[in-house]
Amino acid sequence: MQLPNNFFNHSARQVARKLLGKVIRRKTAGKWLSARIIETEAYYLDEKASHASLGYTEKRKALFMPAGTIYMYYARGKDSLNISCKGEGNAVLIKSAHYFHDCFCSDDALNIMQQLNPAATGELRPTDKLCSGQTLLCKALDIKLTDWDQQTFKADALFIDDIHYSPEKIIQTTRLGIPQGRDEDLMLRYIDAEYAQFCTKNPLKQKSATYRILDIPDN
Repeated sequence: MQLPNNFFNHSARQVARKLLGKVIRRKTAGKWLSARIIETEAYYLDEKASHASLGYTEKRKALFMPAGTIYMYYARGKDSLNISCKGEGNAVLIKSAHYFHDCFCSDDALNIMQQLNPAATGELRPTDKLCSGQTLLCKALDIKLTDWDQQTFKADALFIDDIHYSPEKIIQTTRLGIPQGRDEDLMLRYIDAEYAQFCTKNPLKQKSATYRILDIPDN
């Protein structure tokens, strides 16, 4: 079931947690591809790490549009997928996902995603690494800024599906790549604990990581 726009009309923290376990569905060249969301980050207008904190521009317009609007930007020259939430300037970044296949997907979905997102050597990227980063998941699912920035999800092309799965445990930790002095200590990154080994960077394996385990997703 496609998530309605009002799903995103809540605090970025809540949306970031509730998105874990949901499935991104993307139709490209007539084929449906899918990936399960396993890692997210929340961003707010009033904290220094967010793009919105730098002020309104046409490029950041989606962050100030109604909840459920897609905001995309280039990270190291590659696409990143975000969704606006309740309150101007607030959003969630889809940080990483994991390949997912069910009867909704095309039979050759995995091969298509591997062709879209090959390894640096040109060889097939391992399944577990296909979407283990914000730009990798966009590449594997063929989600491009030029097509989707400032748009809303569409049932016939790109949407987030509720498959009625919720993580038993969620890891809450600090966000990645935040420069010093820009609220780098805020615990606004969320990971499905069952898939922690496949996320961008597993805090359970980092000696210096600050994190806590949420047994039941809090609201």
